[in-house]
Amino acid sequence: MKLSVFTVSTPEYGIEETVKVLKELGYDGVEWRIGNPPPAEKPEDYTFERRYWSYNLSTIDVSNVDQTAEEVKRICDKYEMEICSLTTYLLPGDTEAIERVMKAANTMNCKNIRVNVPNYNEKENYNDVFNRAVEQTKGVEKLAEKYGVKVNFEIHMGNIIPSASAAYRFASNFNSNYIGIIFDPGNMVHEGYENYRLGIELLGGYLGHVHAKNALWKLEETTEDGVAVWKPTWAPFKKGYVDFKKLVTVLKDVGYTGYISVEDFSNEEQTYEKLKGNIEFLRKITE
Repeated sequence: MKLSVFTVSTPEYGIEETVKVLKELGYDGVEWRIGNPPPAEKPEDYTFERRYWSYNLSTIDVSNVDQTAEEVKRICDKYEMEICSLTTYLLPGDTEAIERVMKAANTMNCKNIRVNVPNYNEKENYNDVFNRAVEQTKGVEKLAEKYGVKVNFEIHMGNIIPSASAAYRFASNFNSNYIGIIFDPGNMVHEGYENYRLGIELLGGYLGHVHAKNALWKLEETTEDGVAVWKPTWAPFKKGYVDFKKLVTVLKDVGYTGYISVEDFSNEEQTYEKLKGNIEFLRKITE
């Protein structure tokens, strides 16, 4: 298994600085955040906790990713850093933008991109949302075959595949050469926890990528009638509910040889120190 960082976790660093830092720390690859570029200046509501999404300098502009791909590839080659995924926030219906990302992936010699499934908001019947996403993804699958890339959908709280079982139900409609799943045990602390071995064995060839982050539940308040209200929050690797040793054991047992990619939203340390500790911890348990 190889180790990478999803650059949503490196918001303070520009494109080349990100690659330089990851190389210095000993990571094998980089998973690029593909989305809307950060504003020219920090937004008024900027906070340290929200910096990953509100002012992320390590983001490649989704609107022209195909045009900047060659330069990004040149920078990664300079530091001998593999590009393991182009990770977008696009939905299956965004076919024009998805194709643009696939073109960029070909230029970067990257075999994986991420596309999101719709969220589930309890206002529309789940089956209707699910079936529509499957139909839209048929077009994405054709594009994936055309460009020779794999499109991975992430197990994520709040969407229509918050568990491995739900993710398998979705992915099983497609060819695993072109459609896969990102296994994310940190997200599954929030919603969708299942035994890691059960989920990974069920996914089989649809397992395309793994995200590493941690979370736990904290007591938010106690209501007037004595009800304890708990909510999930992000946590450092060693302080949450994810059993990383069990995760790695299962991945080894099934013969997984892809990437484990750090996506750490905890805020107890600065980015550099956090990423340094993360790779030291992951190297220890993977080797």
